Amino acid sequence: MNNMLTAWIGFALGSASGAIPGLFFYRFQWLGGYTSWQRRLIRLAHISFFGIGFLNLGFGLTCRTLNIEAPAASVLMVVGAIFMPLICYLSAFKPGFRHLFFIPAGSILLSIILFIQRMV
Repeated sequence: MNNMLTAWIGFALGSASGAIPGLFFYRFQWLGGYTSWQRRLIRLAHISFFGIGFLNLGFGLTCRTLNIEAPAASVLMVVGAIFMPLICYLSAFKPGFRHLFFIPAGSILLSIILFIQRMV
């Protein structure tokens, strides 16, 4: 997996996912108001593109710098990058999807654990 490409795609999607809702954020009651479940999850999805993008960028650069291969950790990092914003958006409109947050959170955690094991 190309984690650096995943990171930059995440940054692009994060920019778009912030710009589009940003057109409506001035409306106080948009999606139920600033503290509503929907708006909070949309904001979380937006920032997750950047946050997990930075994790993928750091992962890719560290692998390249230290000449480490960690294919399972790489795939799990990409899974987290895809599923975290997806589950955020799904949960915003169907709250039952919140029960799936263990997928991206677990994949990122497992990726980091596997990566640390490869480093030592």
